[in-house]
Amino acid sequence: MKYIGAHISASGGVENAPNNAQKIGATAFALFVKNQRQWVAQPLSDSSIEQFWERCQKFGYTAKQILPHDSYLINLGSPNDEGLQKSREAFIDEMQRCELLELDKLNFHPGAHLNQISENECIKIIAESINIALEKTKNIAAVIENTAGQGSNIGYRFEHLAQIIELVDNKNRIGVCIDTCHTFAGGYNFITEDGYEKVFNDFEKIVGFKYLRGMHLNDSKKDLSSRVDRHETLGNGFIGENFFKRIMQDSRFDNMPLILETPDETLWTEEINKLKSWE
Repeated sequence: MKYIGAHISASGGVENAPNNAQKIGATAFALFVKNQRQWVAQPLSDSSIEQFWERCQKFGYTAKQILPHDSYLINLGSPNDEGLQKSREAFIDEMQRCELLELDKLNFHPGAHLNQISENECIKIIAESINIALEKTKNIAAVIENTAGQGSNIGYRFEHLAQIIELVDNKNRIGVCIDTCHTFAGGYNFITEDGYEKVFNDFEKIVGFKYLRGMHLNDSKKDLSSRVDRHETLGNGFIGENFFKRIMQDSRFDNMPLILETPDETLWTEEINKLKSWE
């Protein structure tokens, strides 16, 4: 079974997210558990936590259908001591917020070397950051999202993800989220049937589907290998609808949140219904 949704607003409190997801016909959703533009936020109130799960239960959402995303300010591979410390503290706080909400994973962009250190050095810092966060939490998995490789971002190659996983001590609490726009912009050509099979066979060999905890379903405004992160509505970019049809008919992507981050939220209900029709 496919769980399909979008990264919906939690404006006014995390307890509003399940309502907003239900309104667009989603069977999964993503959210920010704090303001993604601020380093520090007020603690979650008992009332917000209670209402969040009351509404999740009302609409049939379980933890496996929810893919929270951390703040874009966080850089777990920062070469700067001050930035790294702030990032680690903020990441741990978000992991702990997810635990309070009884969620089981937190999706994050791995980090960037800022052209000050090598990719391998950055990968080691990212893995160390994850190990620190896992030591300070109990039940939450850190889910690495692959990137388009824009700027100095790490994570645009499957090998980067595998290297990070290799350096994480607790393999039971590490996972991966594949973003389709990022994958394509990062250089993986899965548009043809043969290309699709090759890309995901390579993913299995290099990373392993056992680590896949969710996907972001986005078309791309930019062409293959552009290394530019620009999402497009489904079927209106360089990826095209046929790829998403294959995803919906591929059992390897069952039982995990498949999340739209496409730019026109007024189309989310239509896009969700379209994806469901391709199952």
